[in-house]
Amino acid sequence: MGYEWLAIAMFVGFFFLLISGYPVAFSFAGTAIVFGLIGLSLDAVKIDLLRLLPNRWFGTMSDFTLLAIPFFIYLGSVLEKSGLAEELLETVGILLGPLRGGIALAVVVVGTLLAATTGVVAATIIAMGLISLPIMVRLGYDKGLATGAITSSGTLAQMIPPSLVLVVLSDQIGVSVGDLFAGALIPGLMLAGSYALYCVVIAYLKPELAPPLPLEMRQIRGRALLLKSLKALVPPIVLIFAVLGSIFFGLATPTEAGSVGAVGAILLAWANKRLSWKLLADSALSTARTSTLVIMILFCSTFFSLIFEALGGTRFVTEILTGLPGGILAFIIVSNIVVFLLGIFLEFVEICFIVMPLFVPAANALGVDMIWFGIMMAVNLQTAFVSPPVGFSLFYFQSVAPKEIETADIHKGALPFMALQVVVLILVILFPGTVTWLVERVQG
Repeated sequence: MGYEWLAIAMFVGFFFLLISGYPVAFSFAGTAIVFGLIGLSLDAVKIDLLRLLPNRWFGTMSDFTLLAIPFFIYLGSVLEKSGLAEELLETVGILLGPLRGGIALAVVVVGTLLAATTGVVAATIIAMGLISLPIMVRLGYDKGLATGAITSSGTLAQMIPPSLVLVVLSDQIGVSVGDLFAGALIPGLMLAGSYALYCVVIAYLKPELAPPLPLEMRQIRGRALLLKSLKALVPPIVLIFAVLGSIFFGLATPTEAGSVGAVGAILLAWANKRLSWKLLADSALSTARTSTLVIMILFCSTFFSLIFEALGGTRFVTEILTGLPGGILAFIIVSNIVVFLLGIFLEFVEICFIVMPLFVPAANALGVDMIWFGIMMAVNLQTAFVSPPVGFSLFYFQSVAPKEIETADIHKGALPFMALQVVVLILVILFPGTVTWLVERVQG
């Protein structure tokens, strides 16, 4: 054993900093500097290796795909801040309101539509929590069902394309964003379908938990309802097809499609007379903050990976993962457990930059289909995000939940939806065709 022990110590030191609450980017950079200096003193790291770092950074920033990140963030910010998401939820709620559990079903439908337009989890959960939860509480919905439907549906923005998770994963695992988008569509719809089915079944088995919308709250009908539905539903659906369709049919790259989506969101705000300089400025500021965070973590994780690899850490981890008894199956089980546990405590960007550089060499060595592997990790992160007690989606929701909703209600409500996500994850693992079928059609 050479200096692998130093690489292990480096990883342990990194996690110690994370647990202590130190920012992820600085945790990456700090441990890389300290252990890089130790490696230089022991002659385990050559100074010439550090000269490669600027080339890696410039190589990363020349990746045209990463430009899709600010476009998709801006698209979601405009839709959220313009109030179009609120109008969409109100309209679908009126349409499905007469059904038992209709509002919960509307939350799932709108969560799916917003996921396919915004790609931003926090924005979707907060918007739906502010709009739909007060109505559901007032109608007498079970608090667990109401909160679970909102948090799980809002987290679909992490899975259904265009998703920031998939864009970042694409960069880390070396697969085109378009292929990941195509591979994620069916599993994403499986998740949405399972949520909707659960809401409907619960509403019919226990009607008192999910009552229909009272008649006095559904006074708009006929031609007025039709016009309202067309106004609220058609533009987002057209925007979804413009973004995803242009990618799947080869008319545009994900970056170009993202720019189309951003312009489309601005036009929708203008058409609804909600466009203002403040809206554009606030959306731009939100986009700049999130994009800067991603790039900062990317830069610092690249530095960390360079030192970790020089100390033999990447080779050591690859040997362990490829040498597990059980081959590919054992690797899949271990990688899913690690990602799930990390997903309870860390954001998806951080997880991608921490573990993907370790998993990808082993996955390639074992001959794992990287598109299937990437989607599997995305579904896993979706599950971790709603896992009590510290799933990130639960915290997003808790920040806007009214006083009558207790933390226990939020955690209890997440459990059935978490179980549904585990079922979908198992189906994706057992039936890779759920991922590869659409990819093959798009590529063909």
